[in-house]
Amino acid sequence: MSILDEIIGSTYEYIEKMPKEQRKQYGQFFTSKETARFMAELFNIPENTNELSILDPGAGSGVLSAALIERLQNCPNIKSVYLTCYETDDNIVELLESNLEYIKNNTSLKMTFDIVRKNFITSQEDNYNGTFLADPAPTKYDMVIGNPPYKKIPKDAAEALSMPDICYGAPNLYFLFSQMSLFDLKENGEMVYIIPRSWTSGAYFKAFRQKFLSQGAIEHIHLFVSRDKVFEKESVLQETIIIKVKKTEVKPEYITVTSTNSNQDFTEITTFSAPYKTVISGDDCYVYLVTNEDEVNTLDCLNKFDDTLPSLGLKMKTGLTHEALRSEAEKQAVPLFYSQHIQDGKVVFPIGKENEYIVTQQQGLLQKNANYLFVKRFTAKEEHRRLQCGVYIARKHTGYDRISTQNKINFIDGLKGLSECVVYGLYVLFNSTLYDSYYRILNGSTQVNSTEVNSMPMPPMTSIEAMGKELIKVHDMSEASCDRILRSYV
Repeated sequence: MSILDEIIGSTYEYIEKMPKEQRKQYGQFFTSKETARFMAELFNIPENTNELSILDPGAGSGVLSAALIERLQNCPNIKSVYLTCYETDDNIVELLESNLEYIKNNTSLKMTFDIVRKNFITSQEDNYNGTFLADPAPTKYDMVIGNPPYKKIPKDAAEALSMPDICYGAPNLYFLFSQMSLFDLKENGEMVYIIPRSWTSGAYFKAFRQKFLSQGAIEHIHLFVSRDKVFEKESVLQETIIIKVKKTEVKPEYITVTSTNSNQDFTEITTFSAPYKTVISGDDCYVYLVTNEDEVNTLDCLNKFDDTLPSLGLKMKTGLTHEALRSEAEKQAVPLFYSQHIQDGKVVFPIGKENEYIVTQQQGLLQKNANYLFVKRFTAKEEHRRLQCGVYIARKHTGYDRISTQNKINFIDGLKGLSECVVYGLYVLFNSTLYDSYYRILNGSTQVNSTEVNSMPMPPMTSIEAMGKELIKVHDMSEASCDRILRSYV
């Protein structure tokens, strides 16, 4: 039995006896054997040294440490390792210590280890922020391997206050661990982390991305096709990725992007080399998770456009309300639009649905009865398209000065209102294969996020209007029709 097999066995015993809800308090999800081995293999082992220092933050039962030690003992030049593990969960520290003793006694390497039972973030607050209490020579590591806790914390939590430069709102511990791990690396050291992909886009993670990607360079990204097959014996639907990052300001020309269906088929792996400047792009440092040449071409095609919706005087917003509903058009009631009203590219009203009207005195829940493009906020994972939209033309819904939108749809509005040609032109864009593909690369979730849509490249307003005129002329709202029209503008 290998070292890793032994550690995995004891970990499974712990999982079986420790309720998931209790582990969830710490954001604990354990790495599978195959994933741990894959992560360990991603490191470049330096040939000019015979000893290495390793950091495993949030070590859990020591699975990742075991995988890396197992890898290093097969490297002829490596003779000794110093391992530091952070862990604060009293329920698992005893198992971690037992596992590390087992590794030490069964590896061919000279191994010393230290278990730090301090909060990984708050215990380094002074060093991270460079206060007068900071250690002038803090410990730095050659390698960091980690499966950090996935747990949202309040914006005034001690961890958030320890890293204020990257926090916006209520942060998640996983990206605080990621930034602190990069801080703990030696220059040109490497870290391999398994984390959710949610940080790759959106305003919420902007400050983190900007700092993380200015101080480090992503060299490898691994994607899992199936969201529910990443953590063995765990029910986790979070979309998860593995990243390898080198602590350097020098960026490589290409990033290696690999993908597998689950955590058990690393022999059936797809590999693609993508240009670094295509994967990591823009002032907001979005990370575009491309997997093939077609997706790179999609990004390159649309990134030629210099505008965004806000630069054109337009903006996608989220629907306004979910309360004070009525089923019939009684006095003072106004139409309330849902995603179900979006049908075949148009907005159909009424459709005999319950609660199609709203009565409210709150002006913030009402909007002008004007032209809009409605876009569904939520779609099913298996649906053909992520961007599903419908044209709303005010003159077809007379009798109301005001309307309302339910918060499961988004709508595109303009500072000066939208002409019918502009609405139809926006429909051409959002109903095209190209823009749907772009959004899927940008965001892997089934939710259409207005912040991300507002950051997407857009053609000039004159082109949008011209596309709208063409669509009105052909009377064909299909995806194929939109693709044909858009093709002559890109």
